[in-house]
Amino acid sequence: MLANSNKEFIKGANPYLPLWEHIPDGEPRVFEHNGEKRVYIYGSHDIERDKYCGRNYVVWSAPVDDLTEWKYHGVSYETHYDSILYAPDVVKKGDTYYLYAAERCGSLVVVASSKNPWGPFENPVETKLGFDPGVLVDDDGRVYAYWGGCAAPCYIAEMEDDMATIKEGTLVENPLGHSICPWNPVDDGHINLIDAFFEASSPRKVLGKYVYIYSKRYDVPVPELGVFEPCNGFLSYRISDTPFGPFHDGGDFSFNGGEILHDSEGLGTMTYRWGNNHGSIMEINGKWYVFYHRQTGVNEYSRQAMLEPIDVALGSDGRLYIGDIKYLNGEPVSSKPVEMTSQGPHVNGLDAYKWISAGYACHLFGSRKNANIRPVYEQDDNISAPIENITGGTTVGFRYLQFGSNPAQTVTVVLEDKKKGKIKVRIDSYKGRVISEIDLDGNDTVKSAALSTGVIGKHAVYFEFCSEDTEETFVFDRFTFD
Repeated sequence: MLANSNKEFIKGANPYLPLWEHIPDGEPRVFEHNGEKRVYIYGSHDIERDKYCGRNYVVWSAPVDDLTEWKYHGVSYETHYDSILYAPDVVKKGDTYYLYAAERCGSLVVVASSKNPWGPFENPVETKLGFDPGVLVDDDGRVYAYWGGCAAPCYIAEMEDDMATIKEGTLVENPLGHSICPWNPVDDGHINLIDAFFEASSPRKVLGKYVYIYSKRYDVPVPELGVFEPCNGFLSYRISDTPFGPFHDGGDFSFNGGEILHDSEGLGTMTYRWGNNHGSIMEINGKWYVFYHRQTGVNEYSRQAMLEPIDVALGSDGRLYIGDIKYLNGEPVSSKPVEMTSQGPHVNGLDAYKWISAGYACHLFGSRKNANIRPVYEQDDNISAPIENITGGTTVGFRYLQFGSNPAQTVTVVLEDKKKGKIKVRIDSYKGRVISEIDLDGNDTVKSAALSTGVIGKHAVYFEFCSEDTEETFVFDRFTFD
C-alpha cells in the first residue's frame, strides 16, 4: 500500500476545478438563485482533445464564501448545429438567464434562455453578434453586447428587449484598435501595437466605470515579462464613462506565462508555456478575482480554469487600476499583472500535509524535452495530473504551500516510474535554500526523505531534478510533507 495513502488530495487549488475538467474562456458571474448566492463559471469545454473546445457547455458553481468548493451542474447546452461551440457568456435580466452560445466555432451566435443559472438553456435564437460575445446588463436594465476577433474589428451594440436583436443605429465599429493578425495581416487603419485587441470581449461595470476586458496580443517585446515574440497570453482592460467609449487608460492584469524570473537588468523569463487567454474579473463576497485559463499538454486543446485574487482601485483622477497595484501615499499610481500561482483560492497557501498533484505547478523550468502537465480526463477527484518529460536540471515550482506552526519534518514524492537520480527540495526560490535531498535508487516510485530543518508558515516550494544521464526523463505525479 502507498505510504500516506489515507491522506486527502488538495482540491479547489489552481486550476480550481477538478484536474480532469478542462474549461477555458471562463466568464464568472455571481447570481442569487432561490435565496443562495453563488459564483457560476461559463466557458467553452475542451473535450475534443485534438482541437479547441467541444460540442457542449457545462456549468460549475461555488458558494461565494468558499471558492474551493465547486459543484458540477452538468451539461447546460448542446450544439444545435452539429458544430463546435466556442466561448459563451451568460447574463441575467429580470427572472431569466440568457446564454450567448458561439456555434460553428464562433461564427454564429445564438441566444438561449433558462429560468435557472445552470440551464438547460433552450429555444436558441440566431443573432447578428459575432466571435467571442460578451454582454453587459447595465444598472438601468439596458443591454450591451461586445464582440470581435483578430481577423475582424471589434464591435459594440445595444440590444433590444428580446436580447437577440441589435438596436438600430447603435452599432459601433473598432472601439479598440486591434492587433496585427497573423492570418489576415492587412492594415485597415485600426492597428494598435500597444493596446492591441485580439479577442475575448468581456464588458464589466466596475466602480461606476465601463470596463472593456479583452485578450491582448503583443507584437512588440515586453522584456520585463520575458516576451520577445508575438504573444496573446494577456488579459487587459480599457475604461470609459460610457458603454460605447471612448476607452482609455488601461493595462494588463493577467498573464499565463507562469512565474516570471528576473535577472539583474530586470529582464524576465517565463517558466510556464503561455497560450491564448480569456476570462474576466468579478467581485465575490467583497473581494475581487481574475478568472483566466492556462495550457496543459503540448497544445492549446486541454486548457484549465484558473483564478487569482486581484486588486481594484479608483484613483482621485478617475482612473481605474486593476491588477497588482502600487500605491503612493495611499493613492494608486500603477498596476501590473498579478502573479500566476498554484494556490488560487487557497489564499493562505496549499495545505502542505495533503497530497498535492504535480499538476498544480506554476513553474516548469529548465527541461530539455518540453516538460508539460499531462492532461487527464478520468472523472476521479483523487486523480493526479503528472508532469512528464522532466530532464535533469528541471525545476518544478509551487506557489505557495502552507506548513502551519508545527514544523514539517519529511517530504514524500511519487514518480510514475522507478528512476535513478536525485531531487533537491528548495524553498522560496528555484535557486533557494535546499531543505532536503531525495535519493532515487531505481527501486521504488515512492520516496521519502527527512528535511534538514523544520519548515513553518507559507513558502514557495521547488523540486529540482538531477540526473547524470542527459537523456533520462522523469514523470512527477504528486508529493506531500509530514
